[in-house]
Amino acid sequence: MRRTLIGIVAMAVCTGGAMAAPAERYRPAVNELEDYVQAPLPPGFSVQHTDVDGPVFVDADGLTLYRWPLNSLRNGDAGEQKNGKPMCGDTKQTVTTGLMSPYPGGLLLPDLDTRPTCVQMWPPVIAPADAKPVGAWGVVERADGRKQWTFEGFPVYRSVRDTKPGEVNGGSRRGGRGDAGSHREPIGPNPDVPAQFAVRTVATGRLLTTDLGLSIYAWDGDRPNKSNCKDACLSDWTPVPAGQSARPRGEWNVIERSPGVRQWTFRGAALYTRIADNRPRSLEGADTVGWHNVYTQKNPAIPSEFTLQDTRVGQTVADKNGKTIYLYRCGDDAQDQLDCDHPRDTQAYRLAVCGKGDPARCAMMFPYVPAPRGVKTNTLIWGTMWVDPKTGHPAAPEAPGALHVWTFRDRPIFTHGLDKKPGDIEGDGWGEYNGKRNGFKGFFLRDDFLNNAG
Repeated sequence: MRRTLIGIVAMAVCTGGAMAAPAERYRPAVNELEDYVQAPLPPGFSVQHTDVDGPVFVDADGLTLYRWPLNSLRNGDAGEQKNGKPMCGDTKQTVTTGLMSPYPGGLLLPDLDTRPTCVQMWPPVIAPADAKPVGAWGVVERADGRKQWTFEGFPVYRSVRDTKPGEVNGGSRRGGRGDAGSHREPIGPNPDVPAQFAVRTVATGRLLTTDLGLSIYAWDGDRPNKSNCKDACLSDWTPVPAGQSARPRGEWNVIERSPGVRQWTFRGAALYTRIADNRPRSLEGADTVGWHNVYTQKNPAIPSEFTLQDTRVGQTVADKNGKTIYLYRCGDDAQDQLDCDHPRDTQAYRLAVCGKGDPARCAMMFPYVPAPRGVKTNTLIWGTMWVDPKTGHPAAPEAPGALHVWTFRDRPIFTHGLDKKPGDIEGDGWGEYNGKRNGFKGFFLRDDFLNNAG
């Protein structure tokens, strides 16, 4: 008899076109939105701002578009190659591939009777039979003969987890997933920044960096379009130089520190790098009073029901009592590398890793975070849902035994039964590959501390 993956997991745990506007628009509840470079789009496509991933491309219904880039896993690669054939097909996968040791290939996947195919979860964005390339957009022929849109050589998909404009529930631009597997990511236009800058998605927003990834900072001691950082200040901070050919554009300006010495400003703030920064996307400079990281777009504030807590491994989101919040991650090891962290997915992985398959034990180790009835947020990234704690699947509102719980990216959030006081974080890394593949990670707000990104 073929061995099942869940049985082994449980044992391990025990041990040029027109830019047509979509039907409706969503505007994130933040003060400033990221500017982007205008570029030709296929007919019906446009750009939509989102809560945490900045501007993204959307189809005629306003739904986010994604790609599945090739990722290197422990025992091979998964995803789609640039300018290659689409790999997301309509054949149901039944066994593991063995790409993520220590689990070998050939193990039966759970809940095969309800397991979807790749295209059921990731509908390909079909192009008309006579479609022509438009800028970075092209077409590729699928195995069934239909044409599919591509962007920068990668086939383009939608996610069934997105149901309205502004949602990005299928994946994230945020890096650092490590052993979490081969995940999809939203696609979007290039940020409108000068060539020596870049924008990186982190837990707190769209972070402005140099083209090499070093963080950009601003200082409260400056004045609009004027730098007061001189003498001793320059021993810790370096003004970001603007070349002689640099010109003001949009939210960007150039000031003269001294004759012939020019410096960039953004939204009126003079820009600096921190001399002590020795790794990309650092937030350490913002620990200095008066200094701040610079963002092209900051994430919406967390709901008032939550707090922030400092733990031994970084700052996390916590519930109203100060208990650390955890996010559940799951990606299976089938050929199509589907995520398994949503309540509509199989719950076998989650139940195995947090309760040996026992829902009651799982509810004790990682209880859902209850949400008040009728609570509203002004974002799409935070929300609520009804779940059946016995199955982990969505439930009808007010159904007997159902729980009304908080969600982030349309997925429930949790606390941990072993955390007793604010700042405790005993559940971080609980599961496979330190919680990255199938398990729980603290809801960190510091990507630069102990590789908390993802």
